[in-house]
Amino acid sequence: MAGLSCDTCAYYGYDDEDECYYCEVNMDEDDAVRLMQGHYKECPYYRNGDEYAVVRHQM
Repeated sequence: MAGLSCDTCAYYGYDDEDECYYCEVNMDEDDAVRLMQGHYKECPYYRNGDEYAVVRHQM
């Protein structure tokens, strides 16, 4: 997925009940299958979850 890790994605959240991480993007079943089968070169839903990226850019 374009070298971007799900660990840095804003949609990658922790579930306390299951004690693991999940992708929290609301996608339809067809997109989920395409993503898992590798039809995308990069995740179309990836959003950088680094809250300080803008601040570092401004420095």
